[in-house]
Amino acid sequence: MLNRFRHFWTLVITPIANLLLKLGVSADMVTLVGTVGVSAGALIFFPRGQLWLGAVVITCFVFSDLIDGHMARTSGTSSKWGSYLDSTLDRIADGAIFGALVLFYANSRAGDSTLMASVTLWALVMGAVTSYARAKAESLGYKASGGLAERADRLVFVLVTAFFSDVLNLPILLEIVIWYIAAASTITVVQRSLSVRKQVLADPANAGLDTPPPPSEDPKS
Repeated sequence: MLNRFRHFWTLVITPIANLLLKLGVSADMVTLVGTVGVSAGALIFFPRGQLWLGAVVITCFVFSDLIDGHMARTSGTSSKWGSYLDSTLDRIADGAIFGALVLFYANSRAGDSTLMASVTLWALVMGAVTSYARAKAESLGYKASGGLAERADRLVFVLVTAFFSDVLNLPILLEIVIWYIAAASTITVVQRSLSVRKQVLADPANAGLDTPPPPSEDPKS
């Protein structure tokens, strides 16, 4: 969904990225600061029930995910290390956001819902598995992208609804979205697994994992 707006956001963040490069700030530094900001915003405000404030703070730092990539491309410093660091820290940020929502629902003075704490925890786990499924498939030479709930979509849905559910005092909004994310993430894992299985079955010659080749026939035997 967000890919449709990528050009727009590129125009928005370009001046910021160029300014940071002139100041000598590296893309890796922006990635790290963004992750710390997102994690702090989630873990400080969400468990206490300050959802709108947490959503605002997190959103401010989420844009670092666009800025650091643009900085790396513009400065010609894109590297496998940068890609690894970005992907790894993304998992930390995601865990902090959904983990903080688990704490929110587990707090008797805030969300106070064991059921929603469980559903949110499931959404957290399946979100992580969604990313892992893609990474593992690509490490084996297959593709496993797409699905109902990609990372950017999950973040937008949960942050927007967290903000409005708190401001409008309609907690049902966030509950509906978390149920959707949990279900959609589960379906996405199944979709990606079936996609990889289909690719493996279509190419049986390369389906083995560290399987030694069959012994060649000895013409003298």
